Amino acid sequence: MENEQTSLKKALKPVHLWAIGVGLVISGEYFGWNLGWDVAGTVGLLVATLVITGLYFTFIFSFTELTTAIPHAGGPFAYALKAFGPLGALVAGYATLIEFLFATPAIALALGSYVHFLHPDVPVLTAAIVSYLLFTVINLLGIEEAAWFSLAMTLLAIAELLLFIGVVAPHFRLETFLHNPMPFGWAGVFAALPFAIWMFVCLEGVAMVAEEVKDGQKAIARGYISALLTLTVLALAVMLCVGGIARWEQFSKLNYPLPEAIAVVLGRDSALTRLFTSVGLFGLIASFHGIIISYSRQMFALARSGYLPGALARVSPKRKVPYVALLVGAVLGILALTLLDTGKLVILSTIGAVVVYVVSMLALFRLRHSHPDLPRPFRAPLYPLFPAVALLLALVSLGAMVYFYGWLSLLFAAGLVLVIGLFYATGRHRTTRKARLAVFKDNF
Repeated sequence: MENEQTSLKKALKPVHLWAIGVGLVISGEYFGWNLGWDVAGTVGLLVATLVITGLYFTFIFSFTELTTAIPHAGGPFAYALKAFGPLGALVAGYATLIEFLFATPAIALALGSYVHFLHPDVPVLTAAIVSYLLFTVINLLGIEEAAWFSLAMTLLAIAELLLFIGVVAPHFRLETFLHNPMPFGWAGVFAALPFAIWMFVCLEGVAMVAEEVKDGQKAIARGYISALLTLTVLALAVMLCVGGIARWEQFSKLNYPLPEAIAVVLGRDSALTRLFTSVGLFGLIASFHGIIISYSRQMFALARSGYLPGALARVSPKRKVPYVALLVGAVLGILALTLLDTGKLVILSTIGAVVVYVVSMLALFRLRHSHPDLPRPFRAPLYPLFPAVALLLALVSLGAMVYFYGWLSLLFAAGLVLVIGLFYATGRHRTTRKARLAVFKDNF
């Protein structure tokens, strides 16, 4: 941490954290959630979303305690390391990387689909790859510049969603929303859980920039909670508006449901439809850009603590950004978007997310018991109720995904077994003491 090449610049304020938090997630309102209608119908997905909203409210209020007590770029990895040692940290770090590395190509494909909607001559994959290259370069410029860019994109994305709601809401019809509302019964509600999670997934990525916060732990708490409230209102409003203007089957397989909804109301050739689609890129860009920030910091933290090759912890001398992690993450993301479709990327990302939530809540309980004197600028309200509810809902969600998406869950598990095997085979488990010192030196 004292080495100039492995320290990050402190430049972020509460407004940046709110922007990063909302920006990380806001693309979930633009696409992905609508795939849940294909397995649950409108009411089925709405019920799943209300359950997941409860998960995130209890989780974020509990998770903020961990983030403020241990402000470290590794986020869940650091909390699990303190609570459970190197193996627990490895599970948390692997799950976090899966969550963020697979969410990014899903958003890239949506970006490509929006561009293709506007300019049919541009292939979806080409636009997605160009997006990766462009926003990796922006992140290489520095965290302060990247954060201001994220703030601008987030504000534009929120403005666009408000415009969308204003245009579409007057055309909402309850009977349309209730058309074939739960075609697969209660089983569909469980099958839709990953698509409901998608509307909030990666919000915990704010923890990955905790080392770069200028105003300390209170700023982190304000950023998390304000972002969660913003996202909840937008997610429910968008889902209701789209489901109430045309039968859900029209939108359930698209990567661009919002432009299609505007086209239903105003016509595909309307100038406002094309303008909305163009501006709609801002929401996708905000999340795409924010998740790149988060996964690069996670790779940086894992490498710095000996869990990944040390080269990934290299920080540029002038800009103070983890440039190797940024470049490697882009290569992995481009590979993923060429191999998997949007639905599979969304499910893999949400499997990783739910495992992160389970490990994090277990770490919270463990640390309350093993380290009662740990400074906690923010304490989980209604403890132990909030973290217990979050843990229960996360376990239910994980069980549902294993049941309905078995082979993707098996792929996730196989990757974890491989990573654990390599961890012990290469002797990296012997770096436990060094890793603990790197993570907690500034906290004790």
